[in-house]
Amino acid sequence: MIRWTEAGQERSAVWRSALGAPPPGRVIVADDGMNAATAYRLACEGTALLWRGDFHNGRRLLTAMGRRCKPAEPGSGFHRHRQARSRRARTLGMLLIPYAEDHVVPLRRAPDVRLACAEVHGPHAPPAVGPLRELLGLIGAHEWRKKGVYVPALGARVHPHHGVFSPTRSEYVDLVAQAPLPGDRLAFDVGTGTGVLAAVLARRGVRRVVATDLDERAVACARDNVARLGLEDRVEVVPADLFPPGRAPLIVCNPPWLPAKPLSPLDHAVYDPGGRMLRGFLDGLAGHLEPAGEGWLVLSDLAERLGLRGKGELAAEFERAGLRVAGRVDVAPRHRRAGDADDPLHAARAAEVTSLWRLTR
Repeated sequence: MIRWTEAGQERSAVWRSALGAPPPGRVIVADDGMNAATAYRLACEGTALLWRGDFHNGRRLLTAMGRRCKPAEPGSGFHRHRQARSRRARTLGMLLIPYAEDHVVPLRRAPDVRLACAEVHGPHAPPAVGPLRELLGLIGAHEWRKKGVYVPALGARVHPHHGVFSPTRSEYVDLVAQAPLPGDRLAFDVGTGTGVLAAVLARRGVRRVVATDLDERAVACARDNVARLGLEDRVEVVPADLFPPGRAPLIVCNPPWLPAKPLSPLDHAVYDPGGRMLRGFLDGLAGHLEPAGEGWLVLSDLAERLGLRGKGELAAEFERAGLRVAGRVDVAPRHRRAGDADDPLHAARAAEVTSLWRLTR
């Protein structure tokens, strides 16, 4: 619950955060008379602002607050930049909006966000209060889910759900679409996400694909995409921590690329704390491969370029897990992402290489 005082009365509502942010300890009511300098100062001090003004004015206030957030110093390194982004997210998360029953936003000129919220929080919900920044993220995720992302290797669109990594970069998908198959009887797709790689394998002629994911949002998303693509007879999506039972001649995994701590649930698609998923995949691969089978590890070298993984460390992990490299295919990004030139992650992406490692027992 979250509590505040309004018109001389104590009020409360359910706290809503799709990203798991904790409720603020102090809340005051703000409206169109609030200026950005005051709002930013209060947010930095830990005071949340419950917005009662015009919805679009609230969005403009959020943008103005964002311009006041200080970035990390140039050259301060990857971790300092992530810390600065985390501080920025906490500060902007202090601008709150109210929800009436069933996701209605009772503000002037507020859009109809019921469907976008229902996709994440369920169709029915009590009155609540949550960050405006998160609601804007839900609206954006709803548009991506509705429109979908065109995947050239499929010749079709994949529809990502909120909190599931979107396959907007197609080069890693193309690696799986072009590598020579060791067989077409069975494949495992470990950590399937949207199900895009499982769908690619099925479209290539693999007769049965078992796709797994630990995140229930990803399982629901992958099942939805498999149904949209008409591949239910070939692709089975099951909840599992890494491998399904049994062995397969082909096991594919595209784990999070950076061994660093996630700062929000959305980060889990990119950040793998301590390299847990990568190490778990490598440690279990030999025990789930058929004798002549291959494990395809799809991985970027961003971790090495950022100093998060040492040169030669990945090869040592292969050897420790009893694996041999049968082949490797590399691809460079076909586009350059816009971003802060001083951000080490942005700079590293300019020289990034993504590889498909063909691993055998």
